[in-house]
Amino acid sequence: MKKILLVVTTVMAVSFSSFAQTKNTLSPKEKKEGYKLLFDGKTTKGWHAYLLKNAGAWHVVDGSLQPDTVATTGQTDLVTNKEYTNYELKLDWNIPVGGNSGVIFSVHEDTTYGATYLTGMEMQVLDNIKAEDNKKANHLAGSLYDMIAPSHPAKPAGEWNSIIIRKLNGHLTFFLNGKQVVDVKIGSPEWTAALQKSKFKNWKGFAQYPTGRIALQYHGAAVAFRNIRIKQL
Repeated sequence: MKKILLVVTTVMAVSFSSFAQTKNTLSPKEKKEGYKLLFDGKTTKGWHAYLLKNAGAWHVVDGSLQPDTVATTGQTDLVTNKEYTNYELKLDWNIPVGGNSGVIFSVHEDTTYGATYLTGMEMQVLDNIKAEDNKKANHLAGSLYDMIAPSHPAKPAGEWNSIIIRKLNGHLTFFLNGKQVVDVKIGSPEWTAALQKSKFKNWKGFAQYPTGRIALQYHGAAVAFRNIRIKQL
């Protein structure tokens, strides 16, 4: 019996190892549809820390991009080297208990703005149960942060969540684990009403740049991002 269990365990280990190696790759369907990898699973190539020339405190751990939470320098958001206008972004994220992060897009990188969120819009990444910033519906995971609440909840802390951010001519559509959670067009009455109620109401640079970088937010938590791919529309 012990020998049989050993064989089964070995087969399972090989199976899981093989599965892990398929991460951060494009499926034949995605290749055909025009998706490109933004993260190779091994390096920070194609990314840099906001307003820095290197990746700062971000590094690759087990095939995912993660920030070093004990680093003394470079603890800022990680942004793409390239800028994008209309696209469909896919990625997976995993947040620890109590963690807070986000995916910020349409980021205008300029020393005038000391942080990505001053210009970019955010799809919230959060432990909805134990994070401090869980008091408002439009602060929960999957939301258009501080503006529009998600229509479906995220998986709990420690589990991988899959998202899609679709941005086409100002029309924003968010998907969380296969379900549409946000649908709004910049400048529409719904957008304007939400903006007026948000903290971004008088921020001159917020959502003003149709073309910009995509950022992975560092908010103190050891968040992990993987399977990052993009299709330009």
